[in-house]
Amino acid sequence: MNNFLLAWIVLIPLLSSMTLGLMYLFSIKVIKIPNIVFTVLGLSSPFLSFMIGFSFFLQMIGNHEIFLYKAYRWLSVDGYDIDMGFMADKLSIFMVLFITFVGGLIHIYASGYMKTDKGYGKFFFYFNLFLASMLLLVLADSPIIMFIGWEGVGVCSYFLISYYYEDTKNVQAGNKAFIANRVGDLGFIIAMITMIYYVGSNGFDYINLEAGMQNVPINVLTFIGSALFVGAIGKSAQIPLFVWLPDAMAGPTPVSALIHAATMVTAGVYMVARFHFLYDLIPNVGLIIAYVGAFSALFAAIIATKQTDIKKILAYSTMSQLGYMFIAVGLGGYSVGIFHVFTHAFFKALLFMGAGAVIVALHHEQNIFKMGGMRSKTPIVYFAMLIATLAITGIPPFAGFFSKDEILLTAFSSGEYLIWGIGVLTAILTAYYMFRLLFVVFHGKNYQESRKLHTISKSMIMPLIVLAFGSIVAGFIGIPEILGGNNLVGSWLNDWKNSSLHVEHSREFILMGINILAAVIGTYVAYKKFFNYDMAIVPKYNGIIWKKFYIDEIYDRFIVKKVKEVSIFISYKVDVNFIDMIVMGLSRGFIKSGHFISKVQNANTRFYAFFMLVGISVISTYLIMVMR
Repeated sequence: MNNFLLAWIVLIPLLSSMTLGLMYLFSIKVIKIPNIVFTVLGLSSPFLSFMIGFSFFLQMIGNHEIFLYKAYRWLSVDGYDIDMGFMADKLSIFMVLFITFVGGLIHIYASGYMKTDKGYGKFFFYFNLFLASMLLLVLADSPIIMFIGWEGVGVCSYFLISYYYEDTKNVQAGNKAFIANRVGDLGFIIAMITMIYYVGSNGFDYINLEAGMQNVPINVLTFIGSALFVGAIGKSAQIPLFVWLPDAMAGPTPVSALIHAATMVTAGVYMVARFHFLYDLIPNVGLIIAYVGAFSALFAAIIATKQTDIKKILAYSTMSQLGYMFIAVGLGGYSVGIFHVFTHAFFKALLFMGAGAVIVALHHEQNIFKMGGMRSKTPIVYFAMLIATLAITGIPPFAGFFSKDEILLTAFSSGEYLIWGIGVLTAILTAYYMFRLLFVVFHGKNYQESRKLHTISKSMIMPLIVLAFGSIVAGFIGIPEILGGNNLVGSWLNDWKNSSLHVEHSREFILMGINILAAVIGTYVAYKKFFNYDMAIVPKYNGIIWKKFYIDEIYDRFIVKKVKEVSIFISYKVDVNFIDMIVMGLSRGFIKSGHFISKVQNANTRFYAFFMLVGISVISTYLIMVMR
């Protein structure tokens, strides 16, 4: 196979994006281009990239071949050469397949969701650029090229979150996401600089890094691993850099689906998995990662139980599920974490797109307690959302059951019983808040019968059906041995440390039963409280959970306002009273000098003659004195 096709997995959506951008400018400046043109170009790119990725997947079956392609020399400074390189191994190709497939379905959905938007072409310009950036991130052969894609998804998230820029709150949400991610990115940059210093600049790719890390002092490795995880925390919205994720719901719903299901937020989990050779050497840092993931999962689940905005409930559920993923990769279960990334892509995309369909039908209403009775009004959306809810809750045989069970098994078999306990408690809360959403939105009664629903287009419905099928069957690639299966994800990534430590089958059955019981308990409590809920009763939430533990207020008081105070001090005290005083003082001096000289340069001939006479007299007097 020609390895240059690796570059085309990224280039196809990138070139599509650039073409869409130029076409959009032409459309608004010269002549209107029909939306169908933008649709065909925008929707074709993810599926073309998928087909190329699938061809590499077929080549890898049954072997451990790694495909490398150096496109060109990107930068050469003082003997430090950086190549624009691409690497396809089993991890990156696995990521490429569901990023492009699920991303393609979201593109189809977006074509219906955004069809009346005046910036339709611009939206797909951003959308394809977002996809290209994520593909570059996972196919990069080195941390530096990965960082380009890393920053690409960051800036695209800013464009898309603040897409409705006429509303100030949306722009603020985009700014919040951008700034929070830049804080995390500083850790990534520091880690790269440290790696370059200790490992060397040439051959700075993953293959050489893996060999070079063996000679680096353990304290330095700990520092590098910790700094990298700071970057992962920012991108994957874990404690303490999670505050941007709920506000990111300001963008169009297809953006939420793409960010949460197939791109941006999974990048942090991918980073830890990609650097598995580093974290295997520093299990103490891995344990910290697992605990951060566990507490983030629980924290987000608690907040989700009191939210009323349908998209924000799903946003906190994403943060919680990402916490599960970090539990797995932190404890060395890299393939287990990636398995949950895979199943999560299907049911989380389905949840957001189903929520978006309801939002469109109800003329962009997002408060779940102003919905109700949607089961009979939108039956296909209801059944799709039911499947996705069963999947995220962990009810067998839906996709989330298998991957979540593997994560909790990894925690228990690693001896981290506190993490396991937090995971089980989080599973109860997940079932509760997700079925609360489902029961209120679709089973709530006494809703306004007379309200006229907006039509949901077929392009929005068809992807739901495909994703619903995926949410049912995606977990079957990871059926555990005790159920007569074979974890194909673990087998596919068999060159990694096997993280699912072996336990007795009897104990594994007990643990599996506990996980199912946790999901049933949460579901039952939600059923008792919210099934056939009377929508005339609007709950009045208040208190610390409703206020999201006041984290935003704390950040605003102790960080944002302090930064503003320092900025104002620098601006007014240092800039105005010191720097400006010097600059303006010098300028005033020059002005005064100019005024004085202007009195001499007055074009008066007698005045000039007088000064010439004075000058000659002074010079003559000086010469006579000297000669004497």
